[in-house]
Amino acid sequence: MASSPYYLTTPIYYVNDRPHIGHAYTTLACDVLARFKRLDGYDVHFLTGTDEHGQKVEKSAQAAGVDPQAFTDKVSQNFRRLAEDMNYSNDDFIRTTEERHIRSAQAIWQAIKDNGHIYLGSYSGWYAVRDEAFYAESELEENTEGQKFAPSSGAEVEWVEEPSYFFDLSKWQQPLLDFYDANPDFIGPDTRRNEVVSFVEGGLKDLSISRTSFNWGIPVPDDPDHIMYVWLDALTNYITAVGYPDEENPDYSKFWPADLHMVGKDIVRFHAVYWPAFLMAAGLAPPKRVYAHGWLLNKGEKMSKSLGNVVLPEDLVAQYGLDPVRYYLLREVPFGNDGYISHETMVSRINSDLANDIGNLAQRSLSMIAKNCDGAVPEPGGYYAEDVALLEAAQYALKKVRTEFDRQAFHRGLEAIWQVVGDANRYVDAQAPWALRKTDPPRMGTVLYVLAETIRHLALLIQPVMPGSAANMLDQLGISPDARSFAHYGPDHALVAGTALPTPSPVFPRHVDEEAAD
Repeated sequence: MASSPYYLTTPIYYVNDRPHIGHAYTTLACDVLARFKRLDGYDVHFLTGTDEHGQKVEKSAQAAGVDPQAFTDKVSQNFRRLAEDMNYSNDDFIRTTEERHIRSAQAIWQAIKDNGHIYLGSYSGWYAVRDEAFYAESELEENTEGQKFAPSSGAEVEWVEEPSYFFDLSKWQQPLLDFYDANPDFIGPDTRRNEVVSFVEGGLKDLSISRTSFNWGIPVPDDPDHIMYVWLDALTNYITAVGYPDEENPDYSKFWPADLHMVGKDIVRFHAVYWPAFLMAAGLAPPKRVYAHGWLLNKGEKMSKSLGNVVLPEDLVAQYGLDPVRYYLLREVPFGNDGYISHETMVSRINSDLANDIGNLAQRSLSMIAKNCDGAVPEPGGYYAEDVALLEAAQYALKKVRTEFDRQAFHRGLEAIWQVVGDANRYVDAQAPWALRKTDPPRMGTVLYVLAETIRHLALLIQPVMPGSAANMLDQLGISPDARSFAHYGPDHALVAGTALPTPSPVFPRHVDEEAAD
């Protein structure tokens, strides 16, 4: 039977600066879900990439003293490197300067125009170069210097007057509301859904979708004096990557509409209002779901270059290790909410959750097997009620994690795994296999087998989040690489007694601050 397709995307990241922890956070969430779905038998297409057009990029290139293409070539490579450094498993990396994308963006423009939803006019209003977004007067605030800015992002706005093509967004108010009503899970979490619905219910104005005041972008078909609005250009990447405008392309028919667009909360309007309206106007299906997560805050403030509080992912990885950072980012902050990251909470998670809880569980269990069972999987005897309870908890955890990950509640999925970790540690303490060695060796063998089998399930479950550490644990259990999917979860693929195991070694070392150690 053919695998079910699953298509998920990150936002494509704007290349006016180097990637920071916010970019890493979004892509990590997608990576974890992509890995989980592959292990669960899905045919996954995971897309990320870079948004390389627009006035902001043009200005950044000018400030750097290079042409925009050279600038984007360099900065885009930084995002590719981030994907490698964070061990992301994306299937494609798209750039909006690629020919395939230019063709796709111009094709969707033409389709929208041919369907009667684009007209030529003139635009005057407030525009934020940093956000590449238009704002109504009512959405703006003014600082002490008299400069207007968008409070949602802090971006300064400027008054713009120029000829422009418009998209008849005002006509899509009711179709969008009907779509939201028919697809209640289209926007997550609920707070973001409520914001979007309220915004659309408040009325929509036609949207300026071209600019003439700069040149760095995709020319409007048949009118090259106009450059396509960067958000229409950028959003189209999601269909470019699966073959549009060739709707007969096997990838397009397989993967579109996308199952999930993962975005930050600051760009949910573009993805949940403009994008489905563009698609419907072009006669194309909207995506199935848009999930807008919150911000990672540094000491209570949104990270920004101007504040000098940007956290770089490579610095975190160098200090704490890759898998601990991946775990921390998705466990510490309820996904969807704003949350704080700090050295103190990072160390606490590493030492408590990883070193003490799952790391110590694996190390002491496998060390006892190595010492007392001739380094082989022990032979279990008759199971007691507490043995069955732990094994069933481990076996049931997959269902719980699947449910939570499918609604992007990654922190709750990890909590479900760590509930089993806690159960297993309490089981060790209660059963005391070190004492059973003298009083009841067969019972010791059963207890150690139950622990090893529980650790197998835990290692399978943490693969999407900590692939390197999970692989290490599975290696120490003698699990072959072809027996690590969720198809091998459960009692039908249990450890075989007598299987020789390698010498155990710690998987999750404690973090010790260098200053404290001196």
